[in-house]
Amino acid sequence: MPYAGTCVVAAVLVATEPDTFVSRRVEAVEVDLGGIPGDRHHGLTRPAGSREPMYPRGTPIRNRRQLSAVSVEECAAIADGLGLDAVLPEWLGANLLIKGLPELTRLPAGARLLFPSGAGLVCEGENRPCRHPGEVLAALYPLYPEREALPVRFVQVARGRRGIVLSVERPGRIAQGDRVRIWLPR
Repeated sequence: MPYAGTCVVAAVLVATEPDTFVSRRVEAVEVDLGGIPGDRHHGLTRPAGSREPMYPRGTPIRNRRQLSAVSVEECAAIADGLGLDAVLPEWLGANLLIKGLPELTRLPAGARLLFPSGAGLVCEGENRPCRHPGEVLAALYPLYPEREALPVRFVQVARGRRGIVLSVERPGRIAQGDRVRIWLPR
């Protein structure tokens, strides 16, 4: 059953610099079965890390984090919860900014995001917050009260609002302004 509502791609972003997860805006991307070519998360596999304690670090595993998406509304809620003017998707390393789905993070694993080109992404689950975006925010807001606590505060405030991670099910083009159809699993 499709999601009843209008969702739009408000921004498309890529993280191509090897020394940072911070992404930058582009007009569109062509996704393949590994994600966004040139993006730091591209690939069919990735090394296991702290989020997969059942495997030794570095073990090749299926890449369930080929792309990440956040919503305009959840970014605004995070900013409000932290007392900041804004939290931009690039500071979170997101690939897609979605408008019109205020509870994007609550999409269940298996939900599909379908784009006009025929591209299809599968929600693999919530993108659990970590300290790294909070460290970026601390650097961007040097006058923030208790700035050294911002990484930990970010994790607390972003829990349940950090967006989702996705894998590519069907290659295609994703562009700013695309309407997104959401298909929920039965």
